[in-house]
Amino acid sequence: MKIPCYDCNTETELQVGFEVVNFVCPQCQSLYARDKEGLFRRKSQYKTTINDFPLAIGDVGFLKGSEYKVIGILVKRVHPDYRWTEFILQNHKNEFIYLSLTQGHWILLTQMEEVFEVKKHPLILEHDNKDYNIFEYSDAAIINAQGFFDFELPQNRNIHLVEYIRPPYMISVERMNGVETAFYGEYIKKGEIKKAFKNITLPYQSGTNMVQPYGFDLRNTGIIFCFIALLIITANWYIYKDQFEQNVFSKSIKFTEFDNKEVTSDAFILNGGSAPLTIKVSTDVDNSWANLNVALVNEVTNDEIYANKDIEYYHGYTDGESWTEGNNSEEFNICGVKAGKYHLLITPMKAPEDVINSEMRVNVVWNEPSSRNVWMVVIGMIIIYLIIWFFNYNFEKGRWEDSSYSRYEE
Repeated sequence: MKIPCYDCNTETELQVGFEVVNFVCPQCQSLYARDKEGLFRRKSQYKTTINDFPLAIGDVGFLKGSEYKVIGILVKRVHPDYRWTEFILQNHKNEFIYLSLTQGHWILLTQMEEVFEVKKHPLILEHDNKDYNIFEYSDAAIINAQGFFDFELPQNRNIHLVEYIRPPYMISVERMNGVETAFYGEYIKKGEIKKAFKNITLPYQSGTNMVQPYGFDLRNTGIIFCFIALLIITANWYIYKDQFEQNVFSKSIKFTEFDNKEVTSDAFILNGGSAPLTIKVSTDVDNSWANLNVALVNEVTNDEIYANKDIEYYHGYTDGESWTEGNNSEEFNICGVKAGKYHLLITPMKAPEDVINSEMRVNVVWNEPSSRNVWMVVIGMIIIYLIIWFFNYNFEKGRWEDSSYSRYEE
């Protein structure tokens, strides 16, 4: 179909699969309607001159498994100045879809056969056994248009809208020219629009759209975290249920025999899951120091793990006050010791000038495994969930801030 505009001498040609009722020139926004003879006569002109649309009449994109072309564009406004753009698209089967664009956010809508009773604006609308919450009702005016339309564009009359949401879905019921029509919408990511229309320049996104989904589903995230926590706790219990504390070395070592010399322990076998090897050492240091070096040797692989600890204790009297520093006993760990056959190489050492200290007492225990790491993971997931919940709360608050039915009123 080719329609000339007598106002700006522009011809617009596009194949459409319906009888055109109204045509609006994409160049000058002159509105044309058919007369009794079927000819298009200029009726009026939209005064809005903003035509910075990301899609133009005739643009073709691939959406929902079919190739669609843009046949019409509408700009709607709700008092005082909230506006959005709707693109009407048609495929070769003469099926229609609608793209709604608001602040860079896109919603894809299709017409529904279902009829809803929304005259009294009920708070809940049921569809497919699911509840949709009322978001807003309003009267919208068409302030600009382009392209071909199979319906009469209302002049000096508003379109009554009632919108219900269940993000990322919505139901929009429109009453135009005395006819009520319901549309089912779904939030569509801008990446899908970019993929559908190759050369499109996407507008900047701002704010939170009424059906924009949050990055996390709180309910599913909570279920997943609970399942992971249960799995970790159960696995930890199963691995360590038969494991107990095992004393593998306990001895007082004389410095007269082993000062800076290795003491080799008896071999010992550890059974069960990984657990820390705790070394407790004490010695009678007095204004002096001592040191313990421990090597854990795996008798099968000959792998060695080393650890050492200084034991220092000093005290005195300075400027009328007594003071102390350090301790004559220490405790340290070799972490994550696995099951296997081991022995220890223990090397005690003391300060050469220390003639009073005579021995070092060493006790080595393979601990009953601690559940601290398990609970740290569980607590970490709880903290992460609370952070997600906090951002979700603010996200939802932003979604509803323009609605008269906000649950987040301060």
